[in-house]
Amino acid sequence: MFITFEGPEGSGKSTQIKLTAAWLREQGYTVIQTREPGGTAIGDQIRHVLHDVGNTAMVSEAEILLYSASRAQLVGEVIRANLAQPNTIILCDRYCDSTYAYQGYGRGLDLDSLRTITEFATGGLLPNLTLLLDIDVERGLARRVDNAEEMNRLDLEKVEFHQRVRAGYFALLEGDDRWEVVDADRPISTVQADIQRVITNKLTSVDC
Repeated sequence: MFITFEGPEGSGKSTQIKLTAAWLREQGYTVIQTREPGGTAIGDQIRHVLHDVGNTAMVSEAEILLYSASRAQLVGEVIRANLAQPNTIILCDRYCDSTYAYQGYGRGLDLDSLRTITEFATGGLLPNLTLLLDIDVERGLARRVDNAEEMNRLDLEKVEFHQRVRAGYFALLEGDDRWEVVDADRPISTVQADIQRVITNKLTSVDC
C-alpha cells in the first residue's frame, strides 16, 4: 500500500509519519518511510537546490521541473520496487498533490500542463490513500516559528500564497475518495489516533 501525507506548512506531517511508521511496524508491516523532494541520494541533492533560500531567482517553471525530477527518481528507485513486496506499506511526506497545490494553485501554473509533467514523472502512479493534515495557514506558519524549525524557500512566501495552497488542496479532494482530511490543529496523540483509524479502515479494503 502507498500512503501519502499532504498539508499546509506546520501541519505536523513529519511528526505524524514517524509515529505512523512506528505503529505500523508494531502491527507487523514492513514500512518504507520517505519524502519529497528527496528520498534518494539524487533527490536529496535536488531538495537542497529547491529549498535554498538564496535561490530567489528560480522561476516557477524550473521549480516544477526540479520537483518532478526528484519525484521521478523516487518513484523509479524506491516506490515501485517496494510496492511489489508483500506486507509492505510506503509512507511518503508529500507527493504529486503538492505540485498541484503549490505550483498549480499557489504559483498559478497551468494545471493541465502540471498533470502532463507529473504523469511522465510518475508513470501515472497514484497513492492508495492520501491524508490531508489540515491547519489554518497562519496557525501552521506560527507553529514552525515557535518550534524554531528551519524555514525553506517556500516557507518564506507570503501568507496569501499559502492560503491559495490550502484552498487548492480542498479543490483537489472534491470527488476523489482516496483523500481523508484530518484536523491537524489538535494534540499530536489525537491526530495520530485519527490517522490510525483511517489507515486501519483502508487496510481492511486493500490487499497490501
